[in-house]
Amino acid sequence: MSKKLFILFLTVLAFFGVAQAASVKLSVSPQRGKNQIDVGDIFYLTIDVSNVSDAPGRPQNVGGAKLMYFDRTREESGFSSINGVTSRSYAATYTATLRAEKEGSFTYGPVTVGGVKSNQVHYSIGKASPRQNTAPGAQTAPDASGDDDSKPKYIGKGDGNLFLRASVSSTNAYEQQALVYTVKLYTTYDAIKFVGATEAPKFDGFVIEESKDISSSLSFENYQGKTYATAIIARYIIFPQMTGNLKVTGNNYTIAVDRREYYHDSFFGNMSFSTPLQLNVSPNDLVVNVRELPAPKPADFSGAVGKFRLTSQLKSSQFKTNQAASIVYKLEGTGNIKYVQLPDLSALYPPELEIYTPTTTQNVSVGGANVSGSVTFDYSFMPLEEGDFRIPDVKLVYFNPESGRYETSVAKGYEVHVGKGSASKDSSERQHLKFDSKLQNIEPSSLKKDNTPWVYSWTFWLWFIVPLLLLFAGVVMYRRYVSLHADMADFNSRRADKLARRRLRKAAAAMKRDDSEAFYDELLIALWGYLGDKLKMPTSELMRDNIRQVLSSRGISENAIDTLIGIIDDAEFAKYSSASGEESLHKAYDRSASVINNLENEFKKLPKS
Repeated sequence: MSKKLFILFLTVLAFFGVAQAASVKLSVSPQRGKNQIDVGDIFYLTIDVSNVSDAPGRPQNVGGAKLMYFDRTREESGFSSINGVTSRSYAATYTATLRAEKEGSFTYGPVTVGGVKSNQVHYSIGKASPRQNTAPGAQTAPDASGDDDSKPKYIGKGDGNLFLRASVSSTNAYEQQALVYTVKLYTTYDAIKFVGATEAPKFDGFVIEESKDISSSLSFENYQGKTYATAIIARYIIFPQMTGNLKVTGNNYTIAVDRREYYHDSFFGNMSFSTPLQLNVSPNDLVVNVRELPAPKPADFSGAVGKFRLTSQLKSSQFKTNQAASIVYKLEGTGNIKYVQLPDLSALYPPELEIYTPTTTQNVSVGGANVSGSVTFDYSFMPLEEGDFRIPDVKLVYFNPESGRYETSVAKGYEVHVGKGSASKDSSERQHLKFDSKLQNIEPSSLKKDNTPWVYSWTFWLWFIVPLLLLFAGVVMYRRYVSLHADMADFNSRRADKLARRRLRKAAAAMKRDDSEAFYDELLIALWGYLGDKLKMPTSELMRDNIRQVLSSRGISENAIDTLIGIIDDAEFAKYSSASGEESLHKAYDRSASVINNLENEFKKLPKS
């Protein structure tokens, strides 16, 4: 009897120990990869039960959230026997997957499972992430409010974890000042598979140089409290050509990424997998306020904006007449160096030194912050007379945006001596001319004299009449010349097609060299120059909308206008596209020549105003 009581006592004690070990615990955790819960996020409520045979009920009224699904995600049981005493243990985990829907601080619990009460949990739900679309397939722009062009925006579907930001080194600049335009990619995706531009950015009123200084790998940056992988995918050096507010319109990009999807498995717990996603995104637009260069401008201002240094090199100071010589000027610095021209040296050099058009060699690179390098001007000159002469100093006046002042760089001059050289062809012919003093025989007939005064002869009066007629003709021609050139805009308008064809010949030369960049530069100069000359419009007004309005008001057909604008857009796009080949260059050239011919024919058909 005592043995049975002892066994009963041990059994009750074992069950009492199990009951003492029973527990229920609540915990809340955000989705993987985040350390907080925001509106729209998925998060998890976990119920861990130990030594409780009952299952918890489905959670109800979880503050600020909607229950997506609820299930048991873990179960463990075991038996042990110590000194003949057998005990049983049991543990299980139940997980509720919820979506955060309301901002605020919330409390859940306690819950009772099998008579055992759990703890309470406290959690907070923050505002929706500024980079997250709250609805599937939404096209909300990151950080956008309304139609604000200063914020990046989505063109296609996305979930806010990838966007582009465009920036410029300065939004207030001077004419011709070098600015850096950068497009930067921000992403939280696991992998970037492809980044490709579907069109070129639009730089209205700028001359541009594309920089190859872009990112070769991803780096990390904290932006608005969140860490992103970043990369610079495009960079341009831009030079404003007119004053006012100039807009840079961001282009479209197609980006392929791997998106990590999370789900909860009843056996393995939290799991994830990657799915491909393609986004069509564009960076924000920018506006640059361009100021006019300070007045008064120096009379000898070269148009150079940046920081420059001009030097000269002359190999010898001893020369001979009629023998060609050379002097080299080298311009070094940063800024719009590719477009800088030296002063007219023929007006500076002494007339005894005849100087010719230089041979120009550019060694310029487009870096990450500016265009820098050197340009060499190799001048040939010809000494015409003997003696000692001075080659003058050559000054380059430029504007330095850093100091805000006009500055001057001086290339030193030289003292030269010109000795006697080999005679030129003209002087040789003069030396062979000799005076023959031998008197001719006088014929008797030559002794006859005519006593009629010369004043009564036609020869005398012709010396007065002919100069007067020539003077009158010269005055008439001069007045006609002045009349034709009084209005240079009208003069250029009449010869706009000739100027355009001259510029197209430069494009044809670049096409023969297979230099696509120079080809499209010359092609665009020809098209824009033709419009500016023909319509008598200043450069600052040469914009697509203005061109369309003026051509339409002149009576030009809409088809011709659309064709012209299309050619300009195609040329600007092809300039930055790597896909342009020889065939596309010929096609662009033929289309440009054709549209100029068509416009010229339509202008000729218009009634004279």
